[in-house]
Amino acid sequence: MVKSKVYVKAREFVENPKEEDFKVIEQNVDENLEDEEILTEAVCISPDPYIRTYPTPVGSEFRAFQVAKVLKSKNKKYPTGSIVLQEIGWRTISKSKGDAVWYRCDDLPPNEPVSVATGALGMPGITAHYGLTAFCKPKPGETVMVTTAVGAVGIIVGQIAKLMGCRVIGSCGSDEKVRFAKSLGYDAVFNYKTQDWKTALKEAAPNGIDCYFDNVGGKMSSAVIEQMNPGGRIGVCGCISSSNSKDIPQAPVMQVHFVYKYLMMAGINIFTLEDKKPTYDILNQWIKDAS
Repeated sequence: MVKSKVYVKAREFVENPKEEDFKVIEQNVDENLEDEEILTEAVCISPDPYIRTYPTPVGSEFRAFQVAKVLKSKNKKYPTGSIVLQEIGWRTISKSKGDAVWYRCDDLPPNEPVSVATGALGMPGITAHYGLTAFCKPKPGETVMVTTAVGAVGIIVGQIAKLMGCRVIGSCGSDEKVRFAKSLGYDAVFNYKTQDWKTALKEAAPNGIDCYFDNVGGKMSSAVIEQMNPGGRIGVCGCISSSNSKDIPQAPVMQVHFVYKYLMMAGINIFTLEDKKPTYDILNQWIKDAS
């Protein structure tokens, strides 16, 4: 038997999660493997914001992605010593039949930390590429708006949109984040906490917005949709404006804009994408080319 540290929910969150909302317990994991099973050790674990949208009862382990090293294996796909990205929770040692593995990532960029496999090469990066290319479908010269411009997903969306030849604008929650977004190539970014949204959007996109990658929802999204051009496309990735609130957020009626501007909106759910490895390969090559 080996010991695994498991992070579980100690109590219900009240607004933002706090340290006392979590606790660590130990579980025994049998090292003896059956056919197709693998034993892995976490190298790094990603506490992604999306887990707030999934019910986690008190006393239960949190859903999460981790980069892990295969310690033992009876699975030809994942031999001993290989590195994998898996969705298996906040735990140090895991045993499975490989069904939680998204893909092997032994070929990570040499100049990047292994944690890149939970970020740009993990769920956030796959979501950014898939959501932008499959749903927003930006064309060179178009204007793409990204809320939470330097969030885990938004930061990748903005850079991909620039690679696709678009004008990219975004919103952030601090002046420091605004400066960072601009350093990544964003053409215009504003602080939504200190600036009037409608004015800032008109200044950032005087010719309107063609694609909107929505990570926020609520009134901010309503302001963006009002500025969109006819035929605009909207990919809805999240609604963090209400993540830490039990109140239903209020927003203006948007149907008139959808009808008269013939806008299209679709929800982005990365878990519906069956084969994620081709997207990983594209992102991995981009990072290597930039190194």
